[in-house]
Amino acid sequence: MDHAGPSAKQNGQLRPLIGESWHRVLRVGIDPDRGGPPDGLLSAEELEHRRTTSRIGEVLGTLREGLSALAGTETTMLVVCDAEGRVLWRDGGRGMRRQAERVALFEGSSWSEATAGTNAIGTSLVARRPLRVDAGEHFVRALREMSCAAAPLHDPRDGSLLGVVNVASPAALRQPATLALVSAVAQVAEGELRLRHWEAVDRLRSVAAPLLARIGGRAVAVDRDGWTAAVTGMPPAGRIALPADPVAGRTWLPSLGRCVLEPLPGGWLIRFPDADEAPGGAGQVVVDLTSARSWSVSVHGPSGSWTRPLSPRHAELLFALALRPEGSTAAQLAADLFGDTGRAVTVRAELSRLRRHLGAVLDHRPYRFAEATPVRLLRPADPRDLLPFSTAPAVLAARGLTPPSDDRRGGPGRAGPAHR
Repeated sequence: MDHAGPSAKQNGQLRPLIGESWHRVLRVGIDPDRGGPPDGLLSAEELEHRRTTSRIGEVLGTLREGLSALAGTETTMLVVCDAEGRVLWRDGGRGMRRQAERVALFEGSSWSEATAGTNAIGTSLVARRPLRVDAGEHFVRALREMSCAAAPLHDPRDGSLLGVVNVASPAALRQPATLALVSAVAQVAEGELRLRHWEAVDRLRSVAAPLLARIGGRAVAVDRDGWTAAVTGMPPAGRIALPADPVAGRTWLPSLGRCVLEPLPGGWLIRFPDADEAPGGAGQVVVDLTSARSWSVSVHGPSGSWTRPLSPRHAELLFALALRPEGSTAAQLAADLFGDTGRAVTVRAELSRLRRHLGAVLDHRPYRFAEATPVRLLRPADPRDLLPFSTAPAVLAARGLTPPSDDRRGGPGRAGPAHR
C-alpha cells in the first residue's frame, strides 16, 4: 500500500486529475494525518429534510438495484451524497461498515474535498465527472485502506449537480470494472429522472390544453423550469427563461416581452393580455375540506380554473395556512400540525413537496398564500366533521375539542370560514 505523503505529486506518482486535487487540498491546508477541519454531522431532522427534498430520492431504488451486485456484499458499501458532499444514504455489509466508521463515513457526514481531502466523492463533485480514487491516491492517510469509484448525478431539467453515487471497498479488493458500472448506473438514474420530468410535463399539458383552447390569442404553458408543455397562437419554444422567483400577474420575460403569468399545477400559463385588460394575479384559491374522505385545492384565474386533490397532510397544511393569512413560520406550522415546534424541518419538507405543484400560489418567508390572492376555506357544515382523520392541534381546536394555545394569535380559535 502506498503511504506516500504530499510529496508524491511532486515526484510525478499521481494521475493528473488526482494531482490537481492534491494541489487544491494543499491550498486549503488539509493535514494528511488528521484531515480537514471537522464539519460535524447533520442533525437527524436536517438529514431527513435533505433526503426528502433531494431529487436523488426519486431514483434511490434504481441506484440500489443497479449496484446490488457490488453494494450487497460484505466488503463493499454504496454511498449516496448531495451536491455538498453530505452523505444522505449508505448501504453495505458489516465488515465495510466497520471500516467506514473508522474514517467517520456516517450518514450526515461531509466528504467534500475541503473536509476529507482528495476522495472519490468530493473530487468527483469538483471535477463533475466519474472518478476512481485508489488507496494511496487519497490525500488523507487514514483513507488509504479504501478504494472508491464515484459518478456525479445531474438534474436533466437544467444540468445542475444533484450529488454523487459512490461504491467503496477495501483497497486490497479493488475491482477495475467498478467505475464503469457506477457510471452506467448513474446514467440510468439520470435517464429515469428525465423520464419523470417529461411525464410531469405531459400531466401539465393535460391540464393546460382546455385552458389554451379557450384563449383567443397567444399563450404557452410551461413547467416550473420553463419547459414548454403546450402552446397556441405562436411558434413552440423548447424552454422559456422564467424569473428566479416568478409571481402571478403582469411581468416581462426576455424572450416574450410583456405578458401575464397565471399559476398551473406544477407550472405556469403565459399569455399576452389586451392593452385594456386590468392587472390581475392568481385569481381566487379555494381550499375545499367539506368532504370527510377527499379534499382539494382549486385555483380560478382569468383563463379558467384547475383543481388538484390533496393528501391528508397537505390538507392539514393548507388549512393551517388559511387560518393565519399574515403568514406562519415553520415552527408555528409545526405547532399547528404536531403540537411540537421542534418538527419544523418536517414541515419544511412537506411544504417543499406542496410548492412543487402550488409554488405560484404559496409564498415563503413567511409561509402563506400569495400576496393579494383571495382565499376561500370551505369547511363541513358541522365542525366535528372537519378532517376526521386529523389529530393536528389546529384541526382539533377548530372542531372545538381543545382550546387554541395563547401564543397562536390569529390562529384556529379566531378564524372564520373565509379569510380574504
